[in-house]
Amino acid sequence: MPRKVRSDKTVGKVEEGLGLSTGAIRNKDGRDTRSDKKLGTIRKEQSK
Repeated sequence: MPRKVRSDKTVGKVEEGLGLSTGAIRNKDGRDTRSDKKLGTIRKEQSK
């Protein structure tokens, strides 16, 4: 099982580091997530 990505990394850096295309990480409604948004914020939103 791979390690969890740090929560203080931004969406843009995670996409870049994992080799994903820009816009691969999306909001719940299907729109692209801002590239300067942190993963910790996304995890908090999904837990609600």
